[in-house]
Amino acid sequence: MAVKYFAETGQPSRTHFIARRGGFHGTTAGALALTGKAAFRHPFEPLLKSDTVSLVSMPNTYRGMLPGETEPQYVARLAKELDDEFRRATGVLVPPAGYLRAVRRICDDHGALLILDEVMCGMGRTGTNYYHAWQAEGADAPPDIQTVAKGVSGGYAPVAMVLASQAVVDGINHASGIWNHGHTFTSHPVSCAAALAVQTVIKRENLVRYAAEMGSLLGAQLRGALGHHPHVGDIRGRGLLWAVEFVADRTTKRPFEPEDGIAARIHAVGMSDPWNIFLYPGTGTADGFKGDHILIAPAYIITTEEVGDIVRQTTGVVCQVLGSIPLL
Repeated sequence: MAVKYFAETGQPSRTHFIARRGGFHGTTAGALALTGKAAFRHPFEPLLKSDTVSLVSMPNTYRGMLPGETEPQYVARLAKELDDEFRRATGVLVPPAGYLRAVRRICDDHGALLILDEVMCGMGRTGTNYYHAWQAEGADAPPDIQTVAKGVSGGYAPVAMVLASQAVVDGINHASGIWNHGHTFTSHPVSCAAALAVQTVIKRENLVRYAAEMGSLLGAQLRGALGHHPHVGDIRGRGLLWAVEFVADRTTKRPFEPEDGIAARIHAVGMSDPWNIFLYPGTGTADGFKGDHILIAPAYIITTEEVGDIVRQTTGVVCQVLGSIPLL
């Protein structure tokens, strides 16, 4: 859609994308080309048009901030890197406050489109005032194009959406007015009905605000239970989307080696008796290859008691795999 927009508005040479190291955007060729996670890209590099994509740093306050650096200084440094990349190319981590506003400003300065992938974190998952994760910073940094999926139908039917600003829509409509590309099951009526039903319940039951309340409780309890474990480096999240990152050394933030398979082991133990909890494993957290984490993303209707259960089970699994928490 972005390429089509620029072609339709007399800027056909604008085909360069800037994405973030460590990001993941899908398994099709175009989405994989924008994926900055090295382990996912590695086998397919010959097929990817890397000359049309530049990668910049992910906003990672745990690993990216320099000693003594404040969040505003970190945001300014990330913004300068992005601005410099624009000039060269002409073309879960929770972001620190001001990051998205800085990105929006730089895109506007260079006439670029801001595209946000909210497939996992959108549609109320992060408990913002509205449905979108970017609205956590306020509604003054909207994207031009946005993708959403998982929370659209709550898993009851496969459905994803591309949202576009009025400016992007008008740019195409006022030119050819033609959109040539689609998919076999685009606008599938059953999927659309499921999505509408789910969104109706979310709005009626005020589940986005509830997700924020339960998310604050979940985050506080996770930090209280695991925050001083010698192999837990960071606990981060927003709303009902949380991650626990594991390290071999807390002081240096040195990750475990990939062959240790920490995230996979934690997941496997979690799925077994007596824990019976799904802890989504992730790797490449530190540099694209090394690093382990788990994701915790319960349903929007989780109860206070269930939050406690999740924290107790997660703590038990982590301690079984990585050892007990020493007494303070």
